[in-house]
Amino acid sequence: MDVETPPWFEQGLRFKCTGCGKCCTGSPGYVFLSQQDLAQLSHHFNLLPEQFLRKYARLVDGQYALLERPHNYDCVFLENNQCTVYESRPIQCHTFPWWIHHLRKSEDWEEAALRCEGINHPDAPLVPSTHIQEQCMTYLDSLLDQNFDL
Repeated sequence: MDVETPPWFEQGLRFKCTGCGKCCTGSPGYVFLSQQDLAQLSHHFNLLPEQFLRKYARLVDGQYALLERPHNYDCVFLENNQCTVYESRPIQCHTFPWWIHHLRKSEDWEEAALRCEGINHPDAPLVPSTHIQEQCMTYLDSLLDQNFDL
């Protein structure tokens, strides 16, 4: 009989977004777009998907990623540390910090906390393990939806 080992974060983890914008700034990184992301963002701007991609995305290793500002690598949609497309933001952004590489072991979570003040924030609520796992699966599912052709 297979007995599944509970995750190390079975009791939940503390997180609350402080709105600092640090996850959208700094060193180069990529926000890859799924088909769902493209549909939401295109609708947000009232653009055809092809128009949105030409204006706000680039191809990176065969996948579309949001543009960054070249002088500081901030997300193109970040203004005054606020996301201007928050309600339509990509799944990668929506599911942060519940990414598999932050959750493999507690040390990974602590390392992520060095870059995100909302992780383990003293005023943060305890997020249940089931929610964390659902968000992680949503993020992983979106990875499968990132290779698409127009």
